[in-house]
Amino acid sequence: MQIDETVAGLLQERIIADAGGAMAIPLALLGDRLGLFDALAGGGPATASELAERTGLAERYVREWLLVMAASRYITYQNDPERTSASTAMYYLTPEQAAFFTDTESPYYMVGAFQTFSSAPRTFDRLVEAFRTGDGIGWHEHDDDTYIGNERFFRPAYKAHLVRSWIPALNGLHQRLIDGVRAADVGCGLGASTIILAQAYPATEWTGIDSHPRSIELARSRAADAGVSDRIDFQQASAAELSGPYDFVAFLDCLHDMPDPLGALHAARAAMFSDGYVMLVEPKSSDDITDGLHPLGRMMAAASVFVCLPSGLSAAPATGLGNQAGPTRTLQLAHEAGFSTARIALSTPFNLVYELRP
Repeated sequence: MQIDETVAGLLQERIIADAGGAMAIPLALLGDRLGLFDALAGGGPATASELAERTGLAERYVREWLLVMAASRYITYQNDPERTSASTAMYYLTPEQAAFFTDTESPYYMVGAFQTFSSAPRTFDRLVEAFRTGDGIGWHEHDDDTYIGNERFFRPAYKAHLVRSWIPALNGLHQRLIDGVRAADVGCGLGASTIILAQAYPATEWTGIDSHPRSIELARSRAADAGVSDRIDFQQASAAELSGPYDFVAFLDCLHDMPDPLGALHAARAAMFSDGYVMLVEPKSSDDITDGLHPLGRMMAAASVFVCLPSGLSAAPATGLGNQAGPTRTLQLAHEAGFSTARIALSTPFNLVYELRP
């Protein structure tokens, strides 16, 4: 085979960039865990020795870490011809970098993604075997970094969009929640979405449901810290155990992880008042694979291979939707579950918001 040197060189550059990124992700998480980003944001520009002193860490490690983060453009080298050595260089965070790495209230905050993406490959050996057998890996078989990282990843988007744009996209729902109804957040995880909803709609009676005991334990603790535990009843249960009756049921970034998404939607339909709502928020996907051949599509599909698809294959009926199921399959499931109306209420660069009505 004749090798095109130009094409080969471009592929080599891509592999080098990907390999560096794969190493930078857990090192960025290390920077979060050791307070390096916070110290750099809070104390202003610093050399490796100054940042090491601020954080009480070993200067030699900090020096190398700063090189990785600067080369990744996660922090910024202060361009100074008098300070070009690794030991004398000054580094700082721009406002944009601080938003991504230190501001937990910013919609741009991404450290949770780094935590999740660092933990997912810990099941690598299991995944190798799963490829051979077709078996799944249950959500409960991951470690705390996956659960906590997942909550840190999704919470900024929920805080920015759930009440402001996603709920209002469902005709009439916003006012119903203001007036006060019975509502369930299925697959609530650590309760970030449920807490945000309870804070925004105090007249509504909220139930948070998740099958994972550790997540429910943390959700109850976080609701108490947020002062809304009196408004939320967190229950350890599967989606199929939803009993109701409810005026509103939410599935936020979770239906595609379930081994039996049809059963979950059947349960929601059965637990719903005749004029109720179901809201599905799913990762952006398309029925045409060419729509996903870009960096965001790659990230989502990779997350699906490591976490979402194995979870969906981990128990009967092992539907295995994955997070790139596409709207046609998602809407088909809604109709099969007995919903007469199923539509995409809102499409964003990252999510599809579905409205289902009885």
